[in-house]
Amino acid sequence: MRRDIPPLAEVRRITEKKRDAWWTVLLVDPVATPLVRLTAKYTRITPNQITWGAFLLGLVSAAFFAFGDWRWLIAGAFVYHLSFILDCMDGKVARLTGQGSVFGAWLDFVFDRIRVAVCGVALMAGQYDRTGETIYIWLAAAVVFLDTLRYINGLEIFKIRHTMRKQIKARVRAARRAENSAELAFMEDLLRNNPEADIEQDIRQAATATVTPVGAAEAADIAESPEVAAFAEREHAATTVPTTATAPMTATPATAVTATATATEAAEGEAGAEAEGEAQTKAPARVIDLHQEFRHRFPVYLRARSFFLRHRIRTHLVSGIEFQMGVFILGPLFDSVIKATIVSGALLLVFELAIIYKLLLSTRDFTRTIDSFEREEVPAAA
Repeated sequence: MRRDIPPLAEVRRITEKKRDAWWTVLLVDPVATPLVRLTAKYTRITPNQITWGAFLLGLVSAAFFAFGDWRWLIAGAFVYHLSFILDCMDGKVARLTGQGSVFGAWLDFVFDRIRVAVCGVALMAGQYDRTGETIYIWLAAAVVFLDTLRYINGLEIFKIRHTMRKQIKARVRAARRAENSAELAFMEDLLRNNPEADIEQDIRQAATATVTPVGAAEAADIAESPEVAAFAEREHAATTVPTTATAPMTATPATAVTATATATEAAEGEAGAEAEGEAQTKAPARVIDLHQEFRHRFPVYLRARSFFLRHRIRTHLVSGIEFQMGVFILGPLFDSVIKATIVSGALLLVFELAIIYKLLLSTRDFTRTIDSFEREEVPAAA
């Protein structure tokens, strides 16, 4: 035995994300997590070696797709799913053993993009050779384009949301230094760490909650994209900063709520955790909700989000992962590549547009929040 690996339940807690794509939660984690434990316990295989294995299996899948016959399509779909299981295992092994690295995250991301492109071209080339229909040429280009669009869009939204959070935190830290004001907490962070919260009940209680004139609400969900999270997961092996909420997390349609929470803000550049003996009650945290307008327009989203979070499933139901599974697994398995690709691509675009619209509303909330800070600063200066 090379390492002292904890029981399977603890391995699940360490390696599985709090939120992930539904395909991963339902069809990959039940297989990948036990394999991760066995791999870490009895072998010396590194996360980067697993990444290489996933990439090579992806190339084997592409070779099967290129033959075009339905038997080879089934074999290619099966191998592609094995490749994806390995692709999920590398990050889990990194978190479990502490072997994550920046280079490993880069390698995983680049190999994923190459695998999708090669498999997409091979699959459509095999079907074109089989049928002679030129639509497969266009579908090959569409698969590569949509996969690239998804990841570029995800990374850009990640950067914009991170910038908004950073600017708000800077404003609050400046105010705290000047006036010894309350700490800052983002609504999305509190909800992420308390998925069992009855959100509907919290909203009903918001009417009686103490209101702080902060302006608009909830900060962006940086991990909204499962692909962005996967890109960063091996760079940060089990480094989550816990946030504990001791009161309902609420937000009113026009203001942020003073939440009685012990949510600790990890200041940039701060290293290490707080000393265990420090258990003093802190001032109520100011909760910023940058998704306030979106929630106000789509209240049913809260109920759906609460349900999915309880099952570790992201509300972004068709991301790059589900798109790949539709094109490279469902299409070949049912020998219906054209339909599966078109439907998967259309659903991907719908959810991408929804994310962009959500970002637009979030930027409006961000502008109102910044404006509220400026209005607070004017009386203070006077």
